[in-house]
Amino acid sequence: MTSRPALGKIGIWTAALKTDFAPSEQVSEAAAELDELGYGAIWLGGSPSPDQAGVLLDATSRITVATGILSIWDHEAAYVAERHTALNAAHGGRFLLGLGVSHSALAGERYQRPYTAMKEYLTALDSAPAPVPAAQRVLAALGPKMLELSRDRAAGAHPYLVTPEHTAKARDVLGKEAVLAPELKVVLDTDLDRARATARDYLGRYLALPNYTNNFRRLGFEDADFADGGSDRLLSAMYALGDAETIRARVDEFLAAGADHLAIQVVSGDPLTVLPREEWRTLAEALPLDKS
Repeated sequence: MTSRPALGKIGIWTAALKTDFAPSEQVSEAAAELDELGYGAIWLGGSPSPDQAGVLLDATSRITVATGILSIWDHEAAYVAERHTALNAAHGGRFLLGLGVSHSALAGERYQRPYTAMKEYLTALDSAPAPVPAAQRVLAALGPKMLELSRDRAAGAHPYLVTPEHTAKARDVLGKEAVLAPELKVVLDTDLDRARATARDYLGRYLALPNYTNNFRRLGFEDADFADGGSDRLLSAMYALGDAETIRARVDEFLAAGADHLAIQVVSGDPLTVLPREEWRTLAEALPLDKS
């Protein structure tokens, strides 16, 4: 890559900033605060469209806004390329296109040969009237083949639901130049039993998706770890649970393992609809943000 996306070390991953879930004024106000707090990026989850990312770009002036991730089954490549170009022209190049193949349970019959489909989608972005440069897109990659594709045809990878051990292995595949921006779920709660209950309630929905459980197996977990919302061992691997200092220590593990950037998802109540603004403020004081 000739250039890297401007992400800083720490960003926020959330689906609750989609206007599907909250009034546009609340979304814009929360996005503006994340910008002011010094986070490097907002990763908009929940398979967003470029236009939903555009709401956050309109509300901010400095922070990068990324789709985390846009499903290739839901949006035609030509449309995505056109909107990507328009949004970056209007907002100083702050829009990063995060792409993924989603899951068969969500995409249905469209979910055919996902690796091949991603390659074809990238080719369509390359050949669009307004192409999306490789340096302005990242891929949701877990396994070796998709990580290699992230290295060869994108700026890098945005792995979801992973560990520092996965991050180290991903860095080996990606090499030194590609961007590695994993996601980390955190529960800011010093009551460990309660924190585990919160974490387990949210993790359970992912344990029905083979893309994740297959990756967990590659990391050494077994079927018994997937029962009843996840074993304590799985929760400890996939979450940071505790106070801000505990979460900072886990963040440092990811950075030491080779992450360039870490996308923090605060799990509190329902992470898909609740805006955890107080937790974002607490973490902004504890984490290595660029507040200049």
